[in-house]
Amino acid sequence: HLLLFLLFVGPFNCFASYSRATELFYSLNEGLPAGVLIGNLARDLQLASGQRPAAPQPPLSFTLASSGLGGQYVQLDSHSGELHTSAVEIDREALCVESSGATIFGGAATVSSSSPSSESCLLLLDVLVLPQEYFRLVKVKIAIQDVNDNAPHFPVPHIHLSVPENAPVNTRLAIEHPALDPDVGTNSVQTYRLRDNYGVFTLDVEENESGERTPYLIVMGALDREKRGEYVTVIIAEDGGTPPLMGSATLTIGISDINDNCPQFSDSQLNVTLYGNSSLGTQVATVHAVDMDLGSNAQLTYSYSQKVPQPSRDLFHLDESTGAITLSSKVDGDTPRLHRLIILGNGPGCIPAVITVLVTIIKVMMRPPEVVPRFIANEAEGVVYLKELEPINTPIAFFTIKDPDEKYKVNCYLDGDGPFRLSPYKPYNNEYLLETTKPLDYETQQLYEISVVAWISEGFHVNKIIKVQVLDDNDNSPVFSQQLIELSIEENNVPNAFLTKLHATDADSGERGQVSYFLGPDAPSYFSLDKTTGVLTVSTQLDREEKEKYRYTVKAVDSGFPPRESIATVTITVLDKNDNSPRFINKDFSFFVPENFPGFGEIGVISVTDADAGQNGWVALSVLNGSDIFVIDTGKGVLRAKVSLDREQQSSYVLWIEAVDGGDPALSSTAKITILLLDINDNPPLVLFPQSNMSYLLVLPSTLPGSPITEVYAVDKDTGMNAVIAYSIIGRRGPRPESFRIDPKTGNITLEESLMQNDYGLYRLLVKVSDHGYPEPLHSTVMVNLFVNDTVSNESYIESLLRKEPDISIEEKQPQISIEPTHKKMESASCMPTLVALSVISLGSIALVTGMGIYICLRKGKKHHRADENLEVQIPLNGRINLHMLEKKPMEISNI
Repeated sequence: HLLLFLLFVGPFNCFASYSRATELFYSLNEGLPAGVLIGNLARDLQLASGQRPAAPQPPLSFTLASSGLGGQYVQLDSHSGELHTSAVEIDREALCVESSGATIFGGAATVSSSSPSSESCLLLLDVLVLPQEYFRLVKVKIAIQDVNDNAPHFPVPHIHLSVPENAPVNTRLAIEHPALDPDVGTNSVQTYRLRDNYGVFTLDVEENESGERTPYLIVMGALDREKRGEYVTVIIAEDGGTPPLMGSATLTIGISDINDNCPQFSDSQLNVTLYGNSSLGTQVATVHAVDMDLGSNAQLTYSYSQKVPQPSRDLFHLDESTGAITLSSKVDGDTPRLHRLIILGNGPGCIPAVITVLVTIIKVMMRPPEVVPRFIANEAEGVVYLKELEPINTPIAFFTIKDPDEKYKVNCYLDGDGPFRLSPYKPYNNEYLLETTKPLDYETQQLYEISVVAWISEGFHVNKIIKVQVLDDNDNSPVFSQQLIELSIEENNVPNAFLTKLHATDADSGERGQVSYFLGPDAPSYFSLDKTTGVLTVSTQLDREEKEKYRYTVKAVDSGFPPRESIATVTITVLDKNDNSPRFINKDFSFFVPENFPGFGEIGVISVTDADAGQNGWVALSVLNGSDIFVIDTGKGVLRAKVSLDREQQSSYVLWIEAVDGGDPALSSTAKITILLLDINDNPPLVLFPQSNMSYLLVLPSTLPGSPITEVYAVDKDTGMNAVIAYSIIGRRGPRPESFRIDPKTGNITLEESLMQNDYGLYRLLVKVSDHGYPEPLHSTVMVNLFVNDTVSNESYIESLLRKEPDISIEEKQPQISIEPTHKKMESASCMPTLVALSVISLGSIALVTGMGIYICLRKGKKHHRADENLEVQIPLNGRINLHMLEKKPMEISNI
């Protein structure tokens, strides 16, 4: 439009037009639906009230100068100048970047260098007002106002904060990752709070110059890591909208350790007794101090005090790391019998803790017995290795007991728990066999420590400690935590959706206890099971309507040799989603119903299904149009008419049926229903001419035989055979009444014979007009009056004759309907075209109509079989005519 404008006006006009540029400002909330009025440019520019030339002027036209990103959000009426919101919803957070103050123009989005406030979000449009004489370039600025449509959210779900345990009261620590809210102003984050402050914490919020709010954790009470090392709570951010929206994250406050505890011994003194014949390396005692701090703050070392004499230091070795005191030199006759060992427990930055160990050495005058082992099982460094499941009475070692003095009786026994037995090995003396008493089980106990004790009658004894390490064997199969794993997942899941994590344990150790997971052979290919982690996933979308239940096996296999395995069963139930609309068996139903069908009778059944389950598969039917006449039974799908239907008023109905399921949101579908009313012979023929029984026609005597005189014309509102009309004369009166004949098909009345002098006078012909309806024909009668004369000299006289009730002889006969008379017999097969026509009309679906057609055809064939050449069979009836008794059930219509 701007290009056309420049082509038609010169530079001066361009300058003048730009000088008439105008700015309009509007304010609009985000998220409004389509069609909301923003403003009327013609009214706001006061164009409607301006001065107009006297001559007619073209109407004003409003157009956007360019269509781009901004133009998609508005619709401009080119005639009225009304500016409305479009179907594209305005989202302020998507339209304008909060931190940059973006402004959206008609063609593109630009960032203002002046850094407007975070709340400014403008939509700029250029509008041209035409024609030329009213041209303006209007700058439209639409301020997009924020609504509280976003809840605060934290960028991370878990926030960790560390506070030293010696932090003083009122210590402030900034919480990283504050909550974010795309909204602005009061709709953004306003406050923070803790769900549980444990009585020692609170929150404060500081706002910087740019308006950003940062939460700070404030320590309100004394902290002690040794009493509680961690606090877990929830931090909640709340905006200022109405109602306010909230977001939360887990806040973990860790209390960091400081060196505020020193080592401590549980006792101040330890008394120990040591035999003088103890071997080197014998453990005398172990001291242990405790520091409540952590890490480097709790590192301890042990050392002798300077008060411990050097001989005691040389006799007893102190391990500075473990605090173990062992015999490091041989005890002899010169060794003191009492040693006072003062040991210090040293911690960083602390005064050492002190414990005194009093060691009393008991002199032994005799030589102790000797225990000499000879191992049968595998042994290394005093540890015997046995496989589990070794049979009972598995030999471990022989023990030989020797008495160096050879003057004491030495006894030997086994001290310690376990499935072991030490028994004399006969016939040798002082020989003992150590063996098992039952199979060992690694999963029950892996290590046994037993002692072979040799003692003499004087009470002196020596023991030999034996450690038995049980070696694991692959004797345990993996065990699933559940043998039947029941899962459920909604259909239409995302690909590679997580189902569960299988878990099986194996009591064996090492590789024998490492479990791998496998799908059974009956598992569908689109299920995947991670061999290592046991994570079960499905790689494709599942469709409940295709398959609702899955059942297959999974295996857990260990890494032993040979490997052992166990099997569990996985059952997956696919939960229904409302992803199927109701489906009609046909999209176009047709029902044939005889007219006068009783009200609320069953017209037909509408079959509809929904592949979904439960409430999602529940279907409700309703009539979208024609509900004032038709109603549908939702439970059975039966269509009914509230009233009796009349084909003559309306021969067919087209309905639209809607099926709505019970899902949320609900799905629906429609089907077309065509109802065709089949005709029933419920209307007798209606005589249109002559219009009255009192009308008459002058017939000149000179009329030639075969000439048409008049006609009887009737119509029938029914259709088909019910509307086929036949005419017959059933009563005559006159000088020579047989002189006139009526055509049974057309109703034309003709003169049969020449009229003579004696034939002058009034002729009255009673004509029966009958249809060929089923099950019973209906008829009407009319009186045709013919006055044979040269002229009508006295109309009053004729009318008086007409008013008299005529005495007419009745010639009852069966009229033929639209079929040529024949002398030959007509078989029922001659009606096959009629049957074919009826079948085509009823779409081959109305067995009732077909039966009626066959019945009619057979009846017609019989009638034609009895007919002769003269179609008007006259049956004379004596007496006067009673028009109401001509038929058993006449439906009489007299010339209307």
